[in-house]
Amino acid sequence: MTGKSLSERIGDLGLRLAIEAHTAWLAARDPRVPWLARLLAIAVAAYALSPIDLIPDFIPLFGWLDDLIIVPLGLWAVRRLIHAPLWAELHGAAEAASERPSSRVGMAVILLLWAGLLYLIYWGVRTSPWH
Repeated sequence: MTGKSLSERIGDLGLRLAIEAHTAWLAARDPRVPWLARLLAIAVAAYALSPIDLIPDFIPLFGWLDDLIIVPLGLWAVRRLIHAPLWAELHGAAEAASERPSSRVGMAVILLLWAGLLYLIYWGVRTSPWH
């Protein structure tokens, strides 16, 4: 077989959607983008990057259906509202950002900070006089 496996193609699609969502986020923050496109870009990027969905992902098939329909349609609408050269510039910036190495140590530090904060809240509730 010379082609990519299904899991590799799904991974590529996920990466492309993530880059497009990042492009929408960059468009929402760019003053050269029309205000209607900025509002839609904020909504689409927030929905695409949010862990909360209209239909939870644990529901078989329907959980992913909203991600496979709403996000691409929203990205398509944002792309139609922005001039092609500007979209290409923002897309290039999003692709460059996706190629930068991510820091696993930084991620671990942030996760440890959140875990520590949650433990302090738990400890505060457990030891409070109202408990």
